[in-house]
This record gives sequence, C-alpha cells and structure tokens, in this order.
Amino acid sequence: MVRRGSIVAEPHNLGRGWTRFDFAAAFDVPVRVINDAAMQAIGSYRGGHMLFLGLGTGLGASLIIDGVVEPTEIGHMPYRHGRTFEDYLGERGRRRLGTQRWRRAVADVVKELATALEADYVVLGGGNAARIRKLPRGVRRGSNRNAFIGGVRLWRRGGGR
Repeated sequence: MVRRGSIVAEPHNLGRGWTRFDFAAAFDVPVRVINDAAMQAIGSYRGGHMLFLGLGTGLGASLIIDGVVEPTEIGHMPYRHGRTFEDYLGERGRRRLGTQRWRRAVADVVKELATALEADYVVLGGGNAARIRKLPRGVRRGSNRNAFIGGVRLWRRGGGR
C-alpha cells in the first residue's frame, strides 16, 4: 500500500522491509513510489472512469476517474464464503477453482465491481490476464508493457522526491 509516495504497509505477497526502505537515498536519484497495479493502470488509461484489475499472484486494483488515480486494496476485501476477491481472482484462486471456474469468477467480479464503481470500462492486466479467452463487454486486455507507459506519464506529472 502506497500513500502520498510512501509505502505505508508491508506487501501481502512479498518479503518485509519495504516500509522502512529509503529508495531515494539508496539510489541517490529522485524517486516516485507507486504500486504496480496503479503504474499499469496509468499506462492503460484512455480517459473517463477506468477500473484496472491486475490478475497475477494476487489481485491488484486501481481506479482512475477523470485522470485522478486511486490505488485500492479491493483485492483484500471480503467477497464470498469468508474469502477475499484476491482469494478468488489471484493465482491461488485459479489453482483452487480450476481455470474454467476461475474465468467465470473473473467475469462475475468484473461485472460486480464495474457496476459498483461506475466504471466506463475495465482493463485486465497482469500475467494471468492472458488466460481469459473471451473478454466480457466493456473490458479490454492490458499489457505489462503499459507499466512503462505509466512510468513515463507519472514522471511527466511532476518530479520525484
């Protein structure tokens, strides 16, 4: 979780030590810190209200409304049967459900979240997005390459710290 350019909580799927690490001092260059889902979302954005869902080890999610980026922790919210959205859409969920049932879960969650968050469109990114054969209406597939575009756009908005 990143807030105002600082890591405020240890990542759920990674090792510890991120919240105390001073990237600017370690690399001796200006830095901007943002999570991976938000970075790919920025690179995927084409205007309006966009929901980005990163299907990978976990579930990354960012919402961009009229150019304002809001990284979220939707993946850790309760969903069904005592499990979170990430428990269904992350890699553990795909293995538990099997790919066919996982695809249906992705379609259901996309529909529910797009409606609840009033998204004009949804972008599915992350490594497991390629496993979705038929994209639901209003959904397009992202690319991990969009994270590089997101990085350029992020720096064009202003300098680092």
